[in-house]
This record gives sequence, structure tokens and C-alpha cells, in this order.
Amino acid sequence: MLNLYYFLSFTFREWDIIETEEHYKSRWRSIRILYLTMFLSSVGFSIVIMSIWPYLQKIDQTADASFLGWVIASFSIGQMVASPIFGLWSNHRPRKEPLVISIFISVAANCLYAYVHVPASHNKYYMLAARGLVGFGAGNVAVVRSYIAGATSLQERTSSMANTSTCQALGFILGPVFQTCFALIGEKGVTWDMIKLQIDMYTAPALLNAFVGVLNIILIITVLREHRVDDSGRQCKNINFEEARIDEVQDSQGNIDQVAVVATNVLFFVILFIFALFETILAPLTMDMYAWTQEQAVLYNGIILAALGVEAVVIFMGVKLLSKKIGERAILLGGLIVVWVGFFILLPWGSQFPKIQWEDLHNNSIPNTTFGEIMIGFWKSAREYHTERPVGCPVEQAWCLYTPVIHLAQFFTSAVLVGIGYPACNVMSYTLYSKILGPKPQGVYMGWLTASGSGARILGPVFISHVYTYLGPRWAFSLVCVIILLTITLLGAVYKRLIAFSVRCGRIQE
Repeated sequence: MLNLYYFLSFTFREWDIIETEEHYKSRWRSIRILYLTMFLSSVGFSIVIMSIWPYLQKIDQTADASFLGWVIASFSIGQMVASPIFGLWSNHRPRKEPLVISIFISVAANCLYAYVHVPASHNKYYMLAARGLVGFGAGNVAVVRSYIAGATSLQERTSSMANTSTCQALGFILGPVFQTCFALIGEKGVTWDMIKLQIDMYTAPALLNAFVGVLNIILIITVLREHRVDDSGRQCKNINFEEARIDEVQDSQGNIDQVAVVATNVLFFVILFIFALFETILAPLTMDMYAWTQEQAVLYNGIILAALGVEAVVIFMGVKLLSKKIGERAILLGGLIVVWVGFFILLPWGSQFPKIQWEDLHNNSIPNTTFGEIMIGFWKSAREYHTERPVGCPVEQAWCLYTPVIHLAQFFTSAVLVGIGYPACNVMSYTLYSKILGPKPQGVYMGWLTASGSGARILGPVFISHVYTYLGPRWAFSLVCVIILLTITLLGAVYKRLIAFSVRCGRIQE
């Protein structure tokens, strides 16, 4: 009987149905809703992230910079755990369900964030839990990518994935603008005693993020529809999840190139690892090399990151056109080479040295002093300039005494190159990934891809902060260059295997 069921399923199931105009409009309406959802979520996330540190200092005096690192990492940890779970859920149920539930979790987490100042003690741990739950809700990125992969043809895939990344990038650019507006509310703000709600410059961003989440839930429930097309863009009729799962497992189980899947996960991990460490090192690098104050570092690096965001949007638009001519693999390889050149340029060279904190040293010579003389000078300078914050390279970092300064032109050139290579590699990696997976439901696989990216955002800052602090920029960026070279080698080894499932099976010509 079971064999008869399989036979009838394959016989009467219509997969290659010409798409009607109504279905086409509904399909793209649903995809655009997901674009909007990603944009609004990114805006909400980037608004809150900028207020975490001052809010943490306000609610709990025991919190230090090391605990801030755990608070920020908790988001990525939550996303890493949730992505495979929501991905698996989306394979067996309508994708509205995991999307709505995940956004609801984010809404609740943002409300908790707005109330973390209320408990009498352990406030910082409530904030840690709130950010972890926000990250857990952000695991729905795997579901969004899975939906777009299943609802687009091979020809539409790259453009759709690029549009998704563009919406995220625009959200991260506009978020700081809204944060500046919230600063006008001030630290006191307005208090609603009945529900113990305080609306100030720290809680207002989280409350706005919660409101945006509610709006996303309404849009998904009312507008999003389940759609699937094959790699040629032909409509798959009457999607029944259990039936589809049985047929697709029969049709494609064991045919997915698992080597290509694992390799793409590694590539995606390294790509996000590299950008995460680049973002992390911006502030300490510029403060050490150019003697910027904390205020200058926040302002100038904020401008640099905003410019990189604008650059990323341009790159996302460009790769959509370029991929049609040279293909995704070539762009991925070119992007990695550009990133390698960017970090190679950051290697220190020359005879000029950075300014040392507390010491009146010449920038063009290495001081010929003993450790005791350095500490005596440090003590005298501290007494003389105790009213001002020290600037320059800390004398505690021994490499500051013998490592040449990274010139400003080097830094800007590197930032531009990384800003070109990273977005191209990012969108091409998960576009290729979705094509490699083929017709099989991609929720779990996309969950693992998202989880690997979350792991990279956790390990990247830890790696670069320790290597930079103890060994200096020469070792730090040399190791990054080695990592990128190994990644390029891996890409070269699996280059011929990174092809679409339909192309590999001979159904469609590349």
C-alpha cells in the first residue's frame, strides 16, 4: 500500500505548472514583505545596540567592559541555538508559524529589556537574558532565507538574496540616525508609574523595536502566503508539507553534495569571522595608532561604519548584475582576494611609531629606556595630567614600543577594500548555498548556515582582541591574511563542486 501511495503521488502530482499572473504577483508580494521584515528588524536591532553600554552602566554599577562583551555575545549565542530549531520547524509546518513565534519572542525580550532597571539587584543578568532572547528570536533569518530560496528560480535567486542583504544593510545604516533622535529624550524621560514603565533614551529604542515586531507579525499574518517554484520558476501546485517532504526526500535524499555544503558553511563562517573582527578592532586600533579620544573614536568610527554600510548597498546592487556575466563563484573568489589585499595593506611598516600614553616620546624613534624608567615616567605623567584621559598606545602593550604606526591612508584604503569584498562574499556564499541544496526543504540547512555565522560573530571579536592586545597589529593582521589564504585554497579545491543542484543533476545547463 505504501508503494502504491508513492506511485500515485508521483503520477498525479503536478510539479511543472506554468505560473499564472496572480500567483506571480502573490509570490513577489510575499517576498517583498520579507524584505520589509528584515529591514525593520535591522533598524530595531541597530537602534538598541548603541544604547547597551550606557544603559548597563546606569542600571548596575558592578558591570564592567568584560560583562558588556558577554551581553553582546549573548545575542549571537541565542541566534546560533535558535537557527537550526526554527529551520527544522519551517521544513514541516507553514513558515508563518516559526516567523510569528520568533518575532513574538523578540517583542517579549525587548519589553524585558525596557524593565531591567526595575529589580532591586542582578539587573545586568536580566539584560543578559533579554539580549539572549532577542538573539533567539533573530534565528528566523534562517526561515526567511529558506523561504526566498524556495520561492525563487535560479535566475531570480541571486537578485533576491542581494535584495535581502540590502534591506538589512539599510536598516543598520538608518538605525543610528533614529538613536540620535532618541538622545533628545534624555536620561530621565517620562515615567508611567501605574505599570512602572520609564521611557527614556535607553528604553525608548527597545520599545520601538517591540512595536516594529508587532507590525512585522501583522504583515506576516495578513500578507505572507506559502509559495514554491522549481529551479526553472515553474509553480509547484498544492503544497502539502507532509506530502512534499515525502516526495522530495525520495527525489533528492543523498543527491545533495555534502562536501559542497560543508565547504560553504566554512566559507560563510570565515567571511563573517573576518568582518566581525574588523568591526571589533576599529576602536582600539584607531585610538592606539592615531591617539584619538574615546569621543573621537565613537564619532569617526561611526562615520566609517555608516560609509561602509552605504558602500555595501552599492556592492549588493552591483553583484546582482555582475553575477549574470561571470557567476557567483567568481565573485566569491574575487571578494576573498580583495579582502586579503585589504588586510595585507594594514600590516605596519616604516620608521614612524605611535604616540605612547603618558610618555612624551618622539614618534620617529624607539625609546632606549629601562622598564623602571618607563614606570617612573608613567607615574609622573599621571600626576601631571590626572585631569585628562590618556591618549595614544598604552605602554602596557609592549608592542607599542617597537611596532610602526599604521598610516591613516593605509587604514582608509583597507576599510574601502574590506567594504567591497565582504558584502560580495556574504551574499554570494549563501546564494550558492541555496542553489547547492536544490529542491529539498532548506530550513535546517539554512539554520546551520546562520548558526555558523553566529559562531563567527562570537569567536571573531575574542580572537582579534586577544591577539591584538598581546602581540600587536603585525601578528593580528598576518594571522588574518593566513586565514584568508587558507579559505581561498579551500574555495579553489571545491570550486567545481559549488554548482546548483539542477545543474549538477543535468536538469538545467549552467
